[in-house]
Amino acid sequence: MLKAKGENLLLTVNNIIISYNDSGTGEIPIIFIHGFPFDKSSWQPQFEFLNKYNRVITYDIRGFGRSTCGTKEISIANFADDLIDFMEQLELNTAIVCGLSMGGYILLNAVNRFPDKFAAIILSDTQCIADSNETIEKRQQSISSISSGGIKEFTESFLKNVFIEDTLNKNLKIVDKTRSIILATAVDSLTSTLNAIANREETCSSLKKITIPTLIICGKEDKITPPLQAKLLKDSITNSTLCIIENAAHLSNLEKSEAYNTELAKFISNLQL
Repeated sequence: MLKAKGENLLLTVNNIIISYNDSGTGEIPIIFIHGFPFDKSSWQPQFEFLNKYNRVITYDIRGFGRSTCGTKEISIANFADDLIDFMEQLELNTAIVCGLSMGGYILLNAVNRFPDKFAAIILSDTQCIADSNETIEKRQQSISSISSGGIKEFTESFLKNVFIEDTLNKNLKIVDKTRSIILATAVDSLTSTLNAIANREETCSSLKKITIPTLIICGKEDKITPPLQAKLLKDSITNSTLCIIENAAHLSNLEKSEAYNTELAKFISNLQL
């Protein structure tokens, strides 16, 4: 059955409602998975750029944006299950999939368990390691702070960690939009997802099994998942390319969208699919 195209479409996936955008044409679509604590609109520069030449799909993961949370436990594995069921509901046998930050955690989990569903992958500002004890403790502190009404303080601290100073001072449109997305997210979604991130398993040990074309992108100033982690991905995945985006931090796709889009287009056009 031919599925509708457009923005803010709704689809039932794993007993939840997923909101998604679907535009453009192409035999193998490109699916984007957003990071924490954002929604599909964080991919708008890529959506608008690529859908002129490709079929592009962005979606809100469960509990974020316009997607419902459901009753299932929040975990990286369950987010990955949602991705696979989402693809099946759209009758997609395979796709090129890009995940940023937590979206990368979801993608690596899915690729490890369902390798045949992916024609190529893009790992953006992400990593394969599990959280250290120190990082887990910081996440638990954030959970406590958000739960006790400190979402505004959490948000301002978070923004300072994901953008470079120049963006914080001069590109208020991007910063303000990102702030509004975080503040609009339900407290339960924020805290349960932080807990899922803290409890995720490492995926470094399974990287050698990835043989499909892989693009790794990282902002040079990324403090959350730094270039050192991107290099680890590059060294572990055989058929991979590493691109470092200058003057960008954790949200390299927003801070330097033109450079980011150029790398995406180059990678996709070179694929022999």
